[in-house]
Amino acid sequence: MDWNLIIEQSLRSLLSTATMAYALAALGLALHFGFTGLLNMGVAGFMALGAYGYAISVLTFGWPWWAGILVGLAAAAVFALILGIPTLRLRGDYLAIATIAAAEVVRLFFLTTAFDAVTGSADGLSGYHGSLRSANPIPPGTYGIGPFTYNETGWWTRILGLIAVAVATVFVLLLTRSPWGRVLKGIREDEDAVRSLGKNVFAYKMQALVVGGIIAALGGIVWVLPSAVNPNTYMTSTTFFVWTALLLGGAATVFGPLLGAVLFWFVRTLLGVLLPEMVDAGLLPFMSSIQAATLRDILVGVALILLVVFMPQGILGNKKELTFAR
Repeated sequence: MDWNLIIEQSLRSLLSTATMAYALAALGLALHFGFTGLLNMGVAGFMALGAYGYAISVLTFGWPWWAGILVGLAAAAVFALILGIPTLRLRGDYLAIATIAAAEVVRLFFLTTAFDAVTGSADGLSGYHGSLRSANPIPPGTYGIGPFTYNETGWWTRILGLIAVAVATVFVLLLTRSPWGRVLKGIREDEDAVRSLGKNVFAYKMQALVVGGIIAALGGIVWVLPSAVNPNTYMTSTTFFVWTALLLGGAATVFGPLLGAVLFWFVRTLLGVLLPEMVDAGLLPFMSSIQAATLRDILVGVALILLVVFMPQGILGNKKELTFAR
């Protein structure tokens, strides 16, 4: 087996925009579920709106990249309002069903041929990078060391991604330590008790849904900065992967989602390279390379089950705080 390839590809994932996108999406989900108790299963919908809002603004309307980012975030905020008004009075499984259905509606909307001229339908969108790359202050060339070697475009998108993660993390940290954040935790524990104290529980839930949705949409934007927008990226499996990253790091924490996203994407990339190499080396003679890719997702699913059963609070979570099994 080519161990140099396996190690290099796995390490490169630590600084990929996909990892940063998952970190942001998991951070937004932490605000929804970890701090407010909202069982949101539609994270992929928020990510899709961020990505498409950004790409359509730049590609179709010719707006600058920073304006496209604002449009993507605004689209997620509007979606959160539309979604939250009829569903936030639901609890538990009912809210989960409503949000997962809403995310599928968003994906199918971008997938339909009725708006092919704008959304690209099944082909997605590409060629919207001109404005972003023209704003790149990094001189042309290749920089870095070992597996972390990229050209000026690669570094520019990663720097923007890291800035987005840092700003979102500080923002959520300040929010959760504020009186507003303490009310959210109270709603998570017992919303009837919070309501009895005169707090508008619905309004707080709506605010949390909007803010968390905007952060998840920012993750969707970061994901497509160096690549193209593909509607099949935002399937239900993406939501489950974000949940895996969240639960791995710790649902009721701020830094847990970041750690969980890094570990999840590292392990997923490692398995994605290691298993096909094992097939080629004859160590897994009973399967093909395509089956090895499927086995990777099976192992991720098994890991999620074991995580929920044996460590529901996550790596950085506190057992006295929220756990998935309570």
